[in-house]
Amino acid sequence: MSVEVRVPTLGESVTEATVATWFKKPGDTVAVDEMLCELETDKVTVEVPSPSAGTLAEIVAAEGETVGVNALLATLSAGDGAAPAPAADAADAPAASGGDAVDVMVPTLGESVTEATVSTWFKKVGDTVAQDEMLCELETDKVSVEVPAPASGVLSEIVAPEGSTVNASAKLAVIGGASAAASAPAAAPAEAPATSAASADVKNAPSAEKLMAEKGLSPDNVQGTGRDGRIMKEDVMKAVVAPAPAPAAAAPAPVAAPRAPVSADDAAREERVKMTRLRQTIARRLKDAQNTAAILTTYNEVDMTEVMALRNQYKDQFEKKHGVRLGFMSFFTKACCHALKEVPEVNAEIDGTDIVYKNFVHMGVAAGTPQGLVVPVIRDADQMSFAEIEKAIAEKGKRARDGKLSMAEMQGGTFTISNGGVYGSLMSSPILNPPQSGILGMHKIQDRPMVINGEIKIRPMMYLALSYDHRIVDGKGAVTFLVRVKEALEDPRRLLMDL
Repeated sequence: MSVEVRVPTLGESVTEATVATWFKKPGDTVAVDEMLCELETDKVTVEVPSPSAGTLAEIVAAEGETVGVNALLATLSAGDGAAPAPAADAADAPAASGGDAVDVMVPTLGESVTEATVSTWFKKVGDTVAQDEMLCELETDKVSVEVPAPASGVLSEIVAPEGSTVNASAKLAVIGGASAAASAPAAAPAEAPATSAASADVKNAPSAEKLMAEKGLSPDNVQGTGRDGRIMKEDVMKAVVAPAPAPAAAAPAPVAAPRAPVSADDAAREERVKMTRLRQTIARRLKDAQNTAAILTTYNEVDMTEVMALRNQYKDQFEKKHGVRLGFMSFFTKACCHALKEVPEVNAEIDGTDIVYKNFVHMGVAAGTPQGLVVPVIRDADQMSFAEIEKAIAEKGKRARDGKLSMAEMQGGTFTISNGGVYGSLMSSPILNPPQSGILGMHKIQDRPMVINGEIKIRPMMYLALSYDHRIVDGKGAVTFLVRVKEALEDPRRLLMDL
């Protein structure tokens, strides 16, 4: 049987790569997950593993060729190789007494996500598991992913323990036959390949080894930036260009974030917890936004009397007909969509020296979860009704709290709304969600004395904050946007009249 080897997903916004090195030639025997070739993009180097055991029949894309995502790289004759045969026989041995051994692999993590951290194992070796029962949970820099059991049986081996980092095609565990006795023998032979796989992770990239040999460099003279200090091809290239400064440049790294001295008494009462990958990504993205965009915030306040009256009048009928509660978020989403049509630069983004205007609104709604802040996206919110918006927000919010959001559900937003008022915030300056150029901050509704037609009246007021990228949005546009949102909320009939 012929098996195709294709270009894997290269990451968000990366559409093509160059074939840098082939590690195998036609006629060579290959094992499952053995590295076949290495691709270079303008951002990262990607190694392509073999999808099947067999013999490399043909190389379609030679070294130096440029290929697109999913392009055909080579073909394999599956099952023809001598190397995988013993592995197949070994797998068949326990099958006779307790069923086939099934590998538990890392599921699809999403576009541009190449690795994850094993956060929790719900089962231990020897436990009986049912098909689709949750085995463990993985954390990526964007979402948490639960891994279900691909088959019923006994968990005979855990290859990746808690806290370990695994790539997108790694093996997590092995499920044996229907009884612990049958699966136990499988654990011993499986240990050897697992150990060798772990040791292979810390080896330098084959292309890096090849280049170091060509340039006469020792690994001691190259600073590796890959996982566990692995030397990549780009590390060797940097060392070739500037061999002397390379080690010196790496020296200051450990003192990048010095910590103040702590007394022995206080140290005993401290607790050190490793940041989750999601929290690390949130921290990095927020700091990148501050460093990149010219963030400015403008404020206004809105009288929520009319919105609250309209909501109180129709909320029971609304919930009875649509099966979802009528909240404030649909009013704010609608108001922002109308304002974005008048001030399109708030719904645009900067791409190099170009401004990309979006003729649609994919509304990001910031949601706090136990793992950290995430921003699910409601696509084409400008085309939705109040009921459709409320249903989408409720569904996305529940999935966010349960850690069930997919990568696709958090990408592509053009504008964001953040409701800090649910936590009691009276005033704040939200940070942009790159590459977006605007974010609206909602706050607590508070009764305050206001002068209305010369009289002092108590009104439910809310402060609004619009943070925007001053590189693309001028002060006039930002203020106009915020005033249009205020007008629509203080007189919701304007939303019906498209005013």
